[in-house]
Amino acid sequence: MKSADGKFQKGEHRNPAGEFKPGQHWRPRRPYWDAAWLRVEYAEKGRSAADIAAEFGVTENAILFWLKKHAIPTRPTSEVRAKKYWGQTGEANWMYGRRGTEVPNWKGGCTPERQAFYSSPEWATACLQVWRRDDGKCQRCGVSHAERLLHIHHIVSFAVRETRADPANLVLLCVKCHRFVHSKRNSAGEFLREGGAQ
Repeated sequence: MKSADGKFQKGEHRNPAGEFKPGQHWRPRRPYWDAAWLRVEYAEKGRSAADIAAEFGVTENAILFWLKKHAIPTRPTSEVRAKKYWGQTGEANWMYGRRGTEVPNWKGGCTPERQAFYSSPEWATACLQVWRRDDGKCQRCGVSHAERLLHIHHIVSFAVRETRADPANLVLLCVKCHRFVHSKRNSAGEFLREGGAQ
């Protein structure tokens, strides 16, 4: 029942027959909620959490939750991996010996340009020169590589091929300063030239 101001009154119920009783749960009871059942299935029979989860249509994390709740020790990762089915090996695997266009995810044999450039000897040489020149310190705030992660920043955009590996176009910046340089807060265009770095 409600009071004159529309609030439910303490001790008054609309439908006592439809309310949950002490110990009653709104979901039907599941076997894995029971510690003894879960211990038998997981520890004694050696079933995996994924296998038990699949049987009841729940996630593996749900089973791991109940294992932890009932203080049932889980298996180490090495043991789990040893039992896991990893598929066919060698010539029995349908992908064995396939190369190039025979592979479903084949992209035409073209390594992305940026990835190819960053793994080139030209880029490695430029990086070494910049690190030596800038003495392993951020050129904006002065923090060293021992204190914070440093990045090499392109002053003129990476899109301009001629200056990609030119040390005069590269500067050492810490992560925070590098984020600032590429943010809207850098209204003065600090460490950016001709359209900005992408």
